[in-house]
Amino acid sequence: MGFVHLHVHTEYSLLDGACRVKELARRARELGQTALAVTDHGVMYGAVSFYRACLAEGIRPIIGCEVYVAPRSRFDREHGIDNEYSHLILLCKNDVGYRNLCYLVSCGFTDGFYIKPRIDWALLHEHAEGLICLSGCLAGYLSRHIVADDYEGAKKKALELRGMFGEDFFLEIQDHGIPDERKAALGLRRLSRETGIPLVVTNDAHYINKEDARNQDVLLCIQTGKTVDDPDRMKFSSPELYLKSEEEMRALFPEEPQAADVTEEIAARCHYDFEFGHYHLPEYKLPEGETDSFAYLTRLCREGYVRRYGETGTSEMEAQLRYELDMIHRMGFVDYFLIVWDFVHYAKSHGIPVGPGRGSAAGSMVSYTLGITDVDPIRYSLFFERFLNPERVSMPVIDMDFCVRRRGEVIDYVTRKYGADHVAQIVTFGTMAARGVIRDVGRVMNIPYAEVDQIAKQVPNTLHITLNDALRLSKPLREFYESEPRYKTLIDTAQALEGMPRHASTHAAGVVITRRPVYEYVPLAKNDEAVVCQYVMTTLEELGLLKMDFLGLRNLTVLDDAVKMLQKHQPEFRLEEIPEEDPETYEMLSRGQTSGVFQMESTGMTGVCIGLKPQNIEDITAIIALYRPGPMESIPRFIECKHHPENITYLHPSLQPILSNTYGCIVYQEQVIEIFRKLAGYSLGQADMVRRAISKKKAAQIQREKEAFLHGDAERGICGCVNNGIPEQTAQDIYQQIYDFA
Repeated sequence: MGFVHLHVHTEYSLLDGACRVKELARRARELGQTALAVTDHGVMYGAVSFYRACLAEGIRPIIGCEVYVAPRSRFDREHGIDNEYSHLILLCKNDVGYRNLCYLVSCGFTDGFYIKPRIDWALLHEHAEGLICLSGCLAGYLSRHIVADDYEGAKKKALELRGMFGEDFFLEIQDHGIPDERKAALGLRRLSRETGIPLVVTNDAHYINKEDARNQDVLLCIQTGKTVDDPDRMKFSSPELYLKSEEEMRALFPEEPQAADVTEEIAARCHYDFEFGHYHLPEYKLPEGETDSFAYLTRLCREGYVRRYGETGTSEMEAQLRYELDMIHRMGFVDYFLIVWDFVHYAKSHGIPVGPGRGSAAGSMVSYTLGITDVDPIRYSLFFERFLNPERVSMPVIDMDFCVRRRGEVIDYVTRKYGADHVAQIVTFGTMAARGVIRDVGRVMNIPYAEVDQIAKQVPNTLHITLNDALRLSKPLREFYESEPRYKTLIDTAQALEGMPRHASTHAAGVVITRRPVYEYVPLAKNDEAVVCQYVMTTLEELGLLKMDFLGLRNLTVLDDAVKMLQKHQPEFRLEEIPEEDPETYEMLSRGQTSGVFQMESTGMTGVCIGLKPQNIEDITAIIALYRPGPMESIPRFIECKHHPENITYLHPSLQPILSNTYGCIVYQEQVIEIFRKLAGYSLGQADMVRRAISKKKAAQIQREKEAFLHGDAERGICGCVNNGIPEQTAQDIYQQIYDFA
């Protein structure tokens, strides 16, 4: 038999955050661990990242939680009584256990929060199925009563818990060098002999290595606003809260060897696995008289098509609409579109300003005919495949903007329609970035602020820079690091804590809508009064939940206020009727009068406006598209060629129909897709997948695609540029231009 750690705490510990969890899993593998259990205090924030990290190292992940149990009902909140909660470990055996644990943890926040999220014994009794229960650490009910010399009270609760969990209840013994733990262990061993409830030896792990104890102390000081020389600060009473080897663990209780063996038996009973890539879409509630969701969606699109295009529609446009509807039906997203159409329709019919659409959803004619977006994808040559790609099966994303004042009304409508327990917002975490963590650690170490501020300012002001990169790039920072031991300790400690979550908050836009109650899929928490999913947005998408973006946009509110002011003098005025070809507006922008103009008022953008002198909406969209890393390098050429068309050149004549409206420059991602299609013979879906790989800098895939772009790929039906008569060097130059654009 071996030993398995059943107490890995990833909340408010040095194991919080994806990078530390990966280090943890690697260390566990080095120690010969076969499994690990995550048991955050009252939450399950780190469950999925922990799960992935363990699998990557060939270790069985066990999902669990150390819950807080109220002394009376979870609804009681009398100070001095109800803040004396106890700890209890719950581990998932199977799907039922995971759903029960999610419900218990969620109720701890939504019903029982008082200082901590609390459940109670009655709730636990109702939702014990599928869970393994461990009696908890020194703060557990049994240990507390034994230490307080109430052995009979501990025995009574132990028998009650065995009645709930049967053979899945275990008595924990621990030894972190705390005197009361030995007393508790003696009582628990006696209890085991008298009741037959098996013992299990466990160890809390808040950090990986023993020498990390000091960094953990600094982290707690940051979280509690204390300093390391404050004698009254919150502090762990033992430096033994690290990931120990099997030999170290067995040495703690050599007289109870079976208690270490039991950890493997417990791990062998746990078989819960997260399911990724399977969608759990909610069901759209059809209006009375409607029985077929796809027929209803088709009818709405047909009505919208007539409204948008009237008699100007062509057979190609009709075919595009049929193609999109068929694709949406085959990929199972009919209800998704109906749900979005429904709340957008509600907003517009109640006078709530809605944005015209952004992101890849603007490439969908279905979105346009439904009124979800107001950008004509035909006019602007936008591709549906950038939004929904049958060759890359993934959830479509429709980001919606609403008036910042009235965004809440739309969320309230969705909550009423689908039920409060089927709708939740999403947690997000602020993390300790390079400069900020130096300041935090400096305060905790009592280093004068002026000194700490001077050191922090030597970190280059680059987005997402790490302290490791900063030390390499910044000579003044290295000089501070090497000049004084105190500064070296400051920066070393800051590096150990860098990237750790600082606080939990509510995502600005994300809302989840589920078919069954949300807590059946993920645990819930509360941020202020908002009920939020405990998993971050990307995790929810991986788990197949429908995430909607309801972004409150202040510009929409400003526009709406301006319209209402105008309508007092000109009642017939409508925002959507403003002409796009107003020459005075373009003259204003060309003079650099961009203050207050959304996305165009920065100094750099104003300079581009003056140089380019935009004359139509396409010029404005080009300016916005170009003004970002990569495409920005093409701005001088773009301006020169706009004013002097005779200077426009193309690497190959086949690029002219693709790049002519942007003066020979690659400006839009749609143009990248077209180059792959027209020059190298990619399908729309294949071309979009390459576009995504290039934009995300996936080096291996980029190199692999270069060969296919140049010479083709018979397996995927790609002919390649060379086989299309394009010289190889020219094709290589085109590919490099695309890469530089990204």
